[in-house]
Formats: sequence, C-alpha cells, structure tokens
Amino acid sequence: MDWQKNILDRDAEIADLLTNTKRIAVLGIKTEAQSFQPAFYVPQYMKNAGFEIVPVPVYYPEATEILGAKVYRKLVDIPGEIDLVNIFRRSADVAQHTADILAKKPRAVWMQSGIYNDEAAQELAQNGIKVVQNLCLMVEHRALR
Repeated sequence: MDWQKNILDRDAEIADLLTNTKRIAVLGIKTEAQSFQPAFYVPQYMKNAGFEIVPVPVYYPEATEILGAKVYRKLVDIPGEIDLVNIFRRSADVAQHTADILAKKPRAVWMQSGIYNDEAAQELAQNGIKVVQNLCLMVEHRALR
C-alpha cells in the first residue's frame, strides 16, 4: 500500500475530507475560560458551521463539558465513530497520542497550524488514516466553502 496517498496537502483532497466529515474529536481543546485561544475558538467555529464537536482536553481535569458537549479524556473512550481528530498539541507531544489515535481508528487526523510530526503522520498514514499537518481547520474550511 502506498501510505503516502494518505498524507493530504492538496485543496481537492482537503475539500473532500471536509465534505465527508461530520464528527470531530478535538484533542487538546481549551475551555470557555480560554476562549481567546485557537484551541477553543477553532472548534467553536466548526461547531457553529454544523460539525459535531467531541472535546478531549489534555488539561482542565475539572472540565466535564466544553461547547455543550461531554468531555472525554481519551479518544478510545468516545462512543461511536470519529471522522476527524483535530489536534492542538505541540509537535513533540503528538507522538504520545498515536496509540490512542490508532486504537480509535478515526478516518482522519488534522494537526493545526504550526503542528507537525512526520513520524506520527507516517505511522497513522500506514494504518490507513488520512493526515493533514500544519494547517488551520477553520481557515481551510472558510476557504473551501
């Protein structure tokens, strides 16, 4: 299998991914108290655009709900299918979530602007998961509407 076809970087590939995405788990989401940070306002924008957001904060142990949705601590604990995992973590921290991502088997993983981890991306792609790196989900969604 040519795993490199699962690394998406062309507008048409990204448009197709977004067209077929309904449910987004946000790994590293912030709470309403950090509403000025991209890790909150990007998922908020996506929710307002009609996507279901499943919050998976890394910090904020007191948070039980973000954007009106139940908080999960691990991707694998989320019931049902996940179309896209949107990652708000430092590039170096992505690898520590790879096993959880692989266990959940989302259709795709999206690393936000400034976030990329080629080793993790390759492992995910080799396991049939589509990967976008170093792009803002909100910016791309707006551009492709």
